[in-house]
Amino acid sequence: MLKPAILTLMLLLSAACSREGSGSGATRSATKAPVYTFEVVNAWPHDTSAYTQGLEIHGGALYESTGQYGASSLRQVELQTGRVLRRIDVPRQYFAEGLTVFQGKLYQLTWQSHKGFVYDPNSFQSLGEFHIETEGWGLTHDERSLIMSDGTNQIRFLNPVNYTTEKSIKVFDGDHPLTQLNELEYIKGEIYANIWKTDWIVRIDPETGKILGWIDLKNLLPLGERSADTDVLNGIAYDEAHDRLFVTGKLWPKLFEIRLKKR
Repeated sequence: MLKPAILTLMLLLSAACSREGSGSGATRSATKAPVYTFEVVNAWPHDTSAYTQGLEIHGGALYESTGQYGASSLRQVELQTGRVLRRIDVPRQYFAEGLTVFQGKLYQLTWQSHKGFVYDPNSFQSLGEFHIETEGWGLTHDERSLIMSDGTNQIRFLNPVNYTTEKSIKVFDGDHPLTQLNELEYIKGEIYANIWKTDWIVRIDPETGKILGWIDLKNLLPLGERSADTDVLNGIAYDEAHDRLFVTGKLWPKLFEIRLKKR
């Protein structure tokens, strides 16, 4: 029989290992969901001054929302070169967050101002503003609703006309709330969510909040291509027309097209 002290140590080590590399208190082993790694298909230049908060491909165009007070913007970007084709700056008092294009309108969140902006995606002309109840983090949509994260483990489904919450789901990894859900993308009936401050994307069932899979993007941007300013992974875009998945990060020098591989 093991001595009590040794047994206690082994139990502590086992618990620590189950949480290794997890984001925001998540264990990942608790859900037993499949884990995916990646294969880089293409890489393109990305503006290293872009503090990426939201990323979207719509109608063949790449849109990006960038954050920081005094530096937030809405952009249309040329994929192959990273060149900014169109840009408007968000007023300095707002910290821009996620964006999505839905029903012919472009929606952009702000972080702590309880406000979102609506634009014409072709001209960036303002079409109005809307109120949000919580902080704004990530934004995407399904066939009928805007889908928003707020940094907690809760994801809200908003009516795109009056912006009321029609339903919400909560995401748990086992018994642990999976918080810091950030940039969102709706892909083939699933919600993909960046987990802030980590190299992980989680795949979520939009009906139940169940975790369907984990995507490990560690070392996607090689150490040799990072600088002192390079920030965390953030930004997911899906090109439905060509079944292409894109990711980048805050102040990253590259935007990547990746293909997922089950580990």
